[in-house]
Amino acid sequence: MPHNLHVVLIEPEIPTNTGSTGRLCLATQSTLHLVDPLGFEINDTQLKRAGLDYWQHLDVVRHASLDAFFDFLPKEAPLAFFSKKAKTLYTEHRYQPGSYLIFGKETKGLSEALINQYSNRAFRIPLYDSRVRSLNLSNAVSIVVYEAIRQLGL
Repeated sequence: MPHNLHVVLIEPEIPTNTGSTGRLCLATQSTLHLVDPLGFEINDTQLKRAGLDYWQHLDVVRHASLDAFFDFLPKEAPLAFFSKKAKTLYTEHRYQPGSYLIFGKETKGLSEALINQYSNRAFRIPLYDSRVRSLNLSNAVSIVVYEAIRQLGL
């Protein structure tokens, strides 16, 4: 697929979110990157229900730590970080083929340090009701991946 998108989940905790994200990645021919530690085993029953039956076909890369992930990245890789704490809307970002779309863990999101370090590459999905703390991780990934594909004209 010409978009060559990479979805990065940093320390995901909920197997069904990772399973659903894996299914999305296969459907969109995106690469899934999982940054350890994970909050579950890859063979978890809940993960299987959500998407493991597709896992053998999925392009998955595991990284031992966040540092290992950053060491893995190609120079000048297009990075985009997603957090409710970011100021810029995800639709204002111009996605590029080969973009790495980076999401934090379900309970804490991305660290403040990471958001601050990459503030010019940090984006948010708007929430219109203050009673909602955040979107489900796999829903947020879906929104962003399909916006990237839409922008890229694919």
